[in-house]
Amino acid sequence: MRLLKTALVAGALAVLSVTTIAAYAQDTKIGFIVKQPEEPWFQDEWKFADQAAKEKGFTLVKIGAEDGEKLMSAIDNLGAQGAQGFVVCTPDVKLGPGIVAKAAANNLKLMTVDDRLVGADGKPLEDVPHMGISATKIGEAVGQAIVDEMKARGWKMDEVGAIRVSYDQLPTAVDRVEGAISVLKAAGFKTQNIFDAPQAKTDTEAALNAATVVLNAHADIKKWIAFGLNDEAVLGAVRASESVGIPADGMIGVGIGGAESAINEFKKPAATGFVGTVIISPKRHGYETALDMYDWIANNKEPAKLTLTSGALAKRDDYQKVRKELGIE
Repeated sequence: MRLLKTALVAGALAVLSVTTIAAYAQDTKIGFIVKQPEEPWFQDEWKFADQAAKEKGFTLVKIGAEDGEKLMSAIDNLGAQGAQGFVVCTPDVKLGPGIVAKAAANNLKLMTVDDRLVGADGKPLEDVPHMGISATKIGEAVGQAIVDEMKARGWKMDEVGAIRVSYDQLPTAVDRVEGAISVLKAAGFKTQNIFDAPQAKTDTEAALNAATVVLNAHADIKKWIAFGLNDEAVLGAVRASESVGIPADGMIGVGIGGAESAINEFKKPAATGFVGTVIISPKRHGYETALDMYDWIANNKEPAKLTLTSGALAKRDDYQKVRKELGIE
C-alpha cells in the first residue's frame, strides 16, 4: 500500500510538473521588432521565430517599427501586454541607450539581432546580447566572388566601373561594402573606377534611383560590377543597368542575404546581371534568437553576448544546394 501511495504521489507530481511547464510556456510572451517589416529578410526572420514559438509554446508578438518613435512605443506596448522580453533590429543603432533604458523601465529582457546597438561614444553596447554577422568577412566574400567572375569573363579591370550602393548611416553597411572594396583593390581594381551611389532607403527602388545616376554620369563605361548592403541594393543596380541598355553579360552584381528577391532572380528563365548572393541564414537570426530569449526567460540562461554568423556564396546553378546546407530548406 505504501509503495502504491508513493507511486501515485510521484505520478501526480510528474503531471503537475508537466502541466506547470506547459502553462508557463503559454504565459511567456516575446516581442520580435524589426525596422522594415516589408523586406523579405525580416519576413523570413519572423517566419523562423514563429517556428520557435510553436515548438516551445510561447506567444510571439511581431512588430514593425520603422523609426525611433514607433520603436519606443512598441517597447511600451510589449510591457503593457505583459511580455517578458524582446528581440529587436533597430531602425537606428544610436538609439542604444534609450532602448536599454526603455526595456529596463518595462522590466523586459533585451536582445538585438542584425544591427548592434551603440552608445553615445559610438562603441557597441557589449552588455546587450547580440546576434549579427561578420560584416567585413561577408563583404570580402562578395568582393572575391566579383573578382572571380570578372576573371572568368576575361574582363580587364581598367575597363570596368564599380557601383558602390551605399547606406553609410548604418555601420554594418559600411563594413560590408568596404570589405568588398578591399578585395577588389587587392586584385588590382582602381579606386577611381569605384563610384558611390548613396541610397535614401535600403530597398530596391532607392538603389535603382541611386545607381541610375551613376550609370548616366559614366555612359562611356560598358562593363559594370555592383555591390551593397543587401540583395535589394544590388538588384536595384542591376535593374538600373537594364534600364540604360547594358546587357546581362555587361553587369556582375553580387548581393548579400539570400532573400526571396534573390531566389526569384535566379528562377528567371534567362540569367540577369545578378550573378550571386552571399546567403546569411535568416533561420539562425530568427529561430535561434527567439529560442535564446525563451531560454533566458524560462530558464534564466542568458544568451552569449556576441554571436557572429557567416554566409555562403550561392549562384544561379547551386542556390538550392547552398540553402539546404544552411538549413533554410
